[in-house]
Amino acid sequence: MKRIAVVEDEVYMREELCNMLQKDGYLVEAITEFEDAARLLAALRPDLVILDLNLPEISGFQICQELKNKTAIPVLVLTSRDQVKDELQAFQLGADEYLTKPCRKDRLLARVSNILKRYEGRTNLIEGLDFLLDQQTYTLYIHNTSVVLPKNQGKLLVALLASGDALVTTEQLCLALWGTTEYIDENALQVNLTRLKKTMSGLEMKQRIVAVRGMGYRLEAEVSP
Repeated sequence: MKRIAVVEDEVYMREELCNMLQKDGYLVEAITEFEDAARLLAALRPDLVILDLNLPEISGFQICQELKNKTAIPVLVLTSRDQVKDELQAFQLGADEYLTKPCRKDRLLARVSNILKRYEGRTNLIEGLDFLLDQQTYTLYIHNTSVVLPKNQGKLLVALLASGDALVTTEQLCLALWGTTEYIDENALQVNLTRLKKTMSGLEMKQRIVAVRGMGYRLEAEVSP
């Protein structure tokens, strides 16, 4: 059964959406902690997020951007904002669909169904700035082509992507590579990181691995010359 997360601050609208989706056979989770919504959604891993833009504490645009930077979870924006500039901004941030309130029940359910069908088989994908990575096969989809990464490079890239903009410690990377932190081989870790950096550079990826001395590593957007 598909699971849908609803991010909506207006109580009546949220309850109406949840009831509608449940009656149509979906499992529904209501998100009411908006400031931390992106992290909650990334941990919850629903099959679809229905997202309002006008939220207290944080903009739905920011939630969409943060979520899409970390995951391949589809996002359907459902909002009262009917300006073209808002719709374009949402799509630029990675939204998969944009509907304005009020919205007919049958139209909304049809869009939900269509998005879920498009994403069938993509639950293992995690998104970078300009690529997708399959977390099971370590297949990298970029520039209309696909590349299967060596296992260790794939493990490292998954660990870095899963953290978003946050720092990933040396211990966390060693755990991702070897399943333990009992024996940390800095040299072996550096060899694998160097190989991944070379691969990313060769593919002209928009993100690069940056070392934070004495702390760990993170992915940052490549700065254009």
